[in-house]
Amino acid sequence: MQFQLKPISSAGVWEALERAERYRLLNEPALAESICLDVLEVEPENQRALIALLLALTDQFGHGVEAGQARELLPRLKSEYEQRYYAGIVWERSAHAQLRKGAPNASFSAYDRFIQAMECYEKSIPLRPQGNDDAILRWNTCARILMRNPNLRPKPDEAYQPVTGE
Repeated sequence: MQFQLKPISSAGVWEALERAERYRLLNEPALAESICLDVLEVEPENQRALIALLLALTDQFGHGVEAGQARELLPRLKSEYEQRYYAGIVWERSAHAQLRKGAPNASFSAYDRFIQAMECYEKSIPLRPQGNDDAILRWNTCARILMRNPNLRPKPDEAYQPVTGE
């Protein structure tokens, strides 16, 4: 079934984004996502809406939303710092989703994703605005998670060993 979506007014953008942030805090990321999409229809380059949408999507990892959907938004962010920092957020939250999934080899996959997140945070640190230590805080969090969980490690090399009939 298709509906014609109703556009919001330009005057309502700020309040709509406040509402989107509130819905994220209330663990209603699908509602926040919808609001951000409405804002982006009116202001396609609204950086606050793009970031809120990216975060709302990452809140839904493991519940029908894939990391690729969030990564598609990264090039639309104008700041190189934000592109790298939020790429780290996508990797980190994807790692947590892998752990929640609990599938075989999830710990290896989560480890790889935490490492990817840390690399993104590392690259964003020199670009950060003065006084903004978010990337350092996130890097340290990932490092602590990996240090505290011995099951999170690289996948061992599984070299092929033919079975011999001795």
